[in-house]
Amino acid sequence: MLIFKRLIISCLAFSLVHVTSFAQDNKTDTIPAAQQRTPWYKKINIRGYAQLRYNKLLETNPELKCEQCDKSWGGENGFFFRRIRIILYGQVHERVYFYIQPDFASSPGSGALNFGQIRDAYFDVGLDKANTFRIRIGQSKVPFGFENLQSSQNRLPLDRNDALNSAVANERDLGMFFYWAPSKIRERFSYLVSSGLKGSGDYGIVGFGLYNGQTANRNDENGDPHVVARISYPLQLGRKQIIEPGLQAFRGKSVVSAVTAGVAGKESFEYLDQRAAASIVVYPQPFGFSAEYNVGTGPEYNPTTNTIEQRNLKGGYAMASYFLDIKDQVLIPFVRYQYYNGGKKHEPDARSYHVKELEIGAEWQLFKNFEMVAMYTISERRFEDGGKPDNFQKGRLLRLQFQLNF
Repeated sequence: MLIFKRLIISCLAFSLVHVTSFAQDNKTDTIPAAQQRTPWYKKINIRGYAQLRYNKLLETNPELKCEQCDKSWGGENGFFFRRIRIILYGQVHERVYFYIQPDFASSPGSGALNFGQIRDAYFDVGLDKANTFRIRIGQSKVPFGFENLQSSQNRLPLDRNDALNSAVANERDLGMFFYWAPSKIRERFSYLVSSGLKGSGDYGIVGFGLYNGQTANRNDENGDPHVVARISYPLQLGRKQIIEPGLQAFRGKSVVSAVTAGVAGKESFEYLDQRAAASIVVYPQPFGFSAEYNVGTGPEYNPTTNTIEQRNLKGGYAMASYFLDIKDQVLIPFVRYQYYNGGKKHEPDARSYHVKELEIGAEWQLFKNFEMVAMYTISERRFEDGGKPDNFQKGRLLRLQFQLNF
């Protein structure tokens, strides 16, 4: 583990030295004249999306909730903005790319809605002219899992699966990541998103790095960075079909920062946090299939002892879909089953979960700028902490989402 960390630190340090050397060796003007005439601020682009949800149709149990999924589940909630994102991005230099994404539908506490908060704020520095080798610096998605990396603007189910998303709540953290992919494969990653095939974006064939381990917009709690590594390759079979297998793993120490009075645990509530996962994606042309599964260990609340313990975890999902291109519209029916048994380290007392859930739905893209999702959820969830040590809920509901793209 120590050797692995030192190797990653050495690679990142070498890359930064390489970038510095490049800058010093290129003080003379090497930018083409045509590019010189374009001011940097004209290379900045803007796009975004917004999602409005309603989760009360055919609801059988208002106590059935999912805090990490959608805070408008259950209770007396009505219409709810899940996301309002405006993204600024641009290639301001042939080797420097930036990306800033705030979300204006964040909730800092119960009953307080629609606050602005940074989701992504990073810049990529290319180590070669084609940017096949890149260092990403700042707050960005941690390269663990396919669905975690897939944008919520593109994902079919309304929420990410519990099993892999519990590894990194909000999918993001502060850190430094190295990515590598040849230009041809980077173009393929881009095509899988722009074509509507629900790709994850360009996180390289190989990615690794260091990050704080307490998730986005939170301070590090122990000064001990997490280490992550991922390999994923989009294989093209024949003229159209693309299959993307992937493997990923991370390791670090996580601190449970929200603990109910009276709940016991390890010193400083610090626990080993490590996982490994496998992914497979068959892009919908027209039939699609994806599945992911992870195993590991982390903190988890034990209601029997009222203690946060080091415990094993496991879980994943499988999803099938079908892509229908109907004149100028797109309809994608899908079905997903997910399972998770383990703790959620970012929730109070590392809340213990046992989830079995079936989702049946469809995404209807009426126009390029507007789409709808209807999803019927059949769920069984046990989620227990020091405040509710005996909490098993089951139920069904029809969920709706209306999405604007611009």
